[in-house]
Amino acid sequence: MANTTSGTTTFDKTFAIEEIIEDAFERIGLNSVAGYQLKSARRSLNILFQEWGNRGIHYWEVGSTNLDLIEGQADYDFFRSSDDGTSATTTDPASVFGMSDVLEAQLRSNRTQTTQSDSPMTKVDRSTYAGFSNKLSKGTPNQYWVERFVDKVTIHIYPTPDSTNASKDMHFFFIKRIQDVGDYTNATDVPFRFVPCMVAGLAYYISQKYQPQLTQQMKLYYEDELARALAEDGSASSTYITPKAYYPGA
Repeated sequence: MANTTSGTTTFDKTFAIEEIIEDAFERIGLNSVAGYQLKSARRSLNILFQEWGNRGIHYWEVGSTNLDLIEGQADYDFFRSSDDGTSATTTDPASVFGMSDVLEAQLRSNRTQTTQSDSPMTKVDRSTYAGFSNKLSKGTPNQYWVERFVDKVTIHIYPTPDSTNASKDMHFFFIKRIQDVGDYTNATDVPFRFVPCMVAGLAYYISQKYQPQLTQQMKLYYEDELARALAEDGSASSTYITPKAYYPGA
């Protein structure tokens, strides 16, 4: 009787695209797929990842960086890839490729010193930003609007940094797109807890093309796996209960 284990926890890293596709096709009763079916399934997997982005399901892609502010400059571009353009200067330029949104930001002073200090910046919508009469006015930046294009994200800062604040940074947390599928031998840019719903989701997508009579069933499996992954992916935090004061006769 076997009494040893593998000692590894890297299945999600070695689960290649071709195996994911194979497993998804097996779930709808199709084996030995090749050629166009493989190409079609890989395309569907990329579309599935875009759907997750629309649902906000890519929090493992959250990162942070420091943007170098420039006196009088309001707009800072962050491109989808280096082929699309040159992004604004940050402490980690490669990390911001594929940025899709900014989650929160602070104006940071003395970034590399023990006297580092952060002041919160407020994220505003387009209408609020459009209402600023002079978008090039200088001062201490305390608000920003994120404008999203096909090939880039632009952060509009208000007011623009004056000479005193140009030496400071905008420290911000951002979220990126899930990486494309790529070659069949690649692994996916997906954490282990989302592997079951990824395969179930792909089975649902390809069932619409090859086994439409199974589509509704595959959709139920997918949504069930997705709900479990999202529940596990939530951030656990301590619960604090504050008793309500009661004053008799008050």
